[in-house]
Amino acid sequence: MSTQDQSPTGPVPASTAGDEKQRHLFVYRGWRFAYSAPRMNTGVYRPVVICLGQGSDEQETMLPNDTDEIAYATEAEALRHAQQQAMRWVHDRTGDGRGQL
Repeated sequence: MSTQDQSPTGPVPASTAGDEKQRHLFVYRGWRFAYSAPRMNTGVYRPVVICLGQGSDEQETMLPNDTDEIAYATEAEALRHAQQQAMRWVHDRTGDGRGQL
């Protein structure tokens, strides 16, 4: 199964289980993203999203934090936020900013 077949609810691990920070791959409307939720020293998780580009464009861009609330109690919440952030980022660049194309 390729990452391009994945839906927003189906992350694919991009690293091995022994890695300190596991990265997931996510493709949305042709844009590729790597995202993770590293655990901070305070015990909370922070969403991190990197745009890997679109099509054959391989330019990596770290998405800025999109909210003041960048810490979550669980890894699952932080990963869900990262996916939603990536989808909003795509909509802001390809649609009318409200998710309408």
